[in-house]
Amino acid sequence: MEDLWAPWRMPYLKGTINEPEGCIFCSKARSEADRENYVVLRGKSNFALLNLYPYANGHFMVAPYAHTGNLVELDSATVGEMMEIVQKLISVLRQTMNPAGFNLGMNIGRAAGAGIVDHVHMHLVPRWNGDTNFMTVTGHVRVIPEMLDKTYGTVMVALREQNEF
Repeated sequence: MEDLWAPWRMPYLKGTINEPEGCIFCSKARSEADRENYVVLRGKSNFALLNLYPYANGHFMVAPYAHTGNLVELDSATVGEMMEIVQKLISVLRQTMNPAGFNLGMNIGRAAGAGIVDHVHMHLVPRWNGDTNFMTVTGHVRVIPEMLDKTYGTVMVALREQNEF
């Protein structure tokens, strides 16, 4: 039998992560440290970054620069650009990771499951046939086979090849 060690996830599971004061999306949007923050794309109104606590490798979040928890407050250009960024990321994920499908969605409000209630953001999660296995179903553990730095590097190469970044 082999042991699976993922100690970096325990603070997340226990809810003891030392998050910075204020909004994580606003903080990362203002920062110029894109590599350290895993920011892969910046548009006029939105930016995309890898999720630090992914459901699967290549789990991205797309967020507007505008700080709001209300999707209705965003103008149509911002919402449209959000979807354009999602389209680019889907194209890159197909090229680099070849997923069989994707989950795309937003959790707006605490009751809907939003972990960050005050800043709207969209999740893009690549999926593969068979990626829901006994570890997730019975052990409540996700197996993420690739480090974020590796995923980030692979995606950045593909985006540069497409002249998208």
